[in-house]
Amino acid sequence: MTQAADLLDPAERLDLDGLRALQLERLRNSLRHAYENVPFYRESFDQAGVHPDDCRSLSDLSRFPFTTKADLRAHYPYGMFAVPRERIRRLHASSGTTGRPTVVGYTENDLSMWADMVARSLRAAGARPGDIAHIAYGYGLFTGGLGAHYGAERLGCTVIPASGGMTSRQVTLIQDLKPSVIMVTPSYMLTLLDEFERQGVDPRSTSLRVGVFGAEPWTQDMRREIEERFAIDAVDIYGLSEVIGPGVAQECVETKDGLHIWEDHFFPEVVDPITGEVLPEGERGELVFTSLTKEAMPIVRYRTRDLTRLLPGTARVFRRMEKVTGRSDDMVILRGVNLFPTQIEEIVLRTPGVAPHFQLRLTTSGRMDALTVRAEARADADAATREAAARSIVQAVKDGIGVSVEAEIVDPESLERSVGKIRRIVDLRERRG
Repeated sequence: MTQAADLLDPAERLDLDGLRALQLERLRNSLRHAYENVPFYRESFDQAGVHPDDCRSLSDLSRFPFTTKADLRAHYPYGMFAVPRERIRRLHASSGTTGRPTVVGYTENDLSMWADMVARSLRAAGARPGDIAHIAYGYGLFTGGLGAHYGAERLGCTVIPASGGMTSRQVTLIQDLKPSVIMVTPSYMLTLLDEFERQGVDPRSTSLRVGVFGAEPWTQDMRREIEERFAIDAVDIYGLSEVIGPGVAQECVETKDGLHIWEDHFFPEVVDPITGEVLPEGERGELVFTSLTKEAMPIVRYRTRDLTRLLPGTARVFRRMEKVTGRSDDMVILRGVNLFPTQIEEIVLRTPGVAPHFQLRLTTSGRMDALTVRAEARADADAATREAAARSIVQAVKDGIGVSVEAEIVDPESLERSVGKIRRIVDLRERRG
């Protein structure tokens, strides 16, 4: 699909020099806003010996300190806000499953900018005003549902706020209301696929033509399966609540070659996960974001822990980020070998008889760590197919990653699911002193 030039907003039409000038102006304002209104940033800048006036070029940002999730938790709930609480129009928060939740606030202007960025993302994905958008992200404190909802409305779509769960009802809604766009996690899309087939409905016969998938890493193999079995375009959306929510970056349907970061609002860097050194464009490392226009909660050099690399723009002037290949805090070191869940996902997806739902269980066997890949069988897989799938996964991990694991093929729909972010790793290892 070709993107008509008259559908682009003014920022998407900037040349590179114009974009960089806009970024520098906004960056300097955002650093000053954070320094003057957030005690944490005033203290951290002072300790690092930097001041907002020291930022005279975009490269000067590397002199400023990082912000981490631990910093946000330490200032729970409102300590990172840069405006009076009375100006906050909405609060979102993380699940808090791994500790104290992180709370994010939005002013009226923040909510409008966020809706604009999701609308821009949907347009880049191939959605158009008048489309019906089925939103199956979870609603509530999780940013996915409401972020997608208001962005779709801003674009001019008719919204079906389906939220997550009640899978059989979702299939009925898609058949009856005939949406052309669906926004959902990729793993739940495959759950919907299984439900269509369970009901005897051909997934390729639906009205859907565009799927916008986010909230968890997914692979090219998963894209191919979704596109072939649903007959739709499957594109990636990226975001995180600490930066704004969904709509930080979006894959363009005409190229599908990585996610264009909306750099007029979110400035990206990629750093070495160990040293924190900024890496040259094209090298893989940890993604870091600085907000350029947020009022309620400006964020400076936030370490996302997502691993990717930056590439020049193609369909837009904005730089692209490759699909996230994993998280630096999800990396498993198993007997000296670095392993990421997405590597296992690629193997699971190409294994006959296995559904795309899996979990990695880490245990201790004697003095050694052990890993078991638990993957769900497809509904029609018999015992022999399951046994062959387990052997295939074990061999593929050994050949492709270089480490020995065990594999267990479990019954369909028996692994824990989430309508937001799926829990891929269960660490049951004994802690050694």
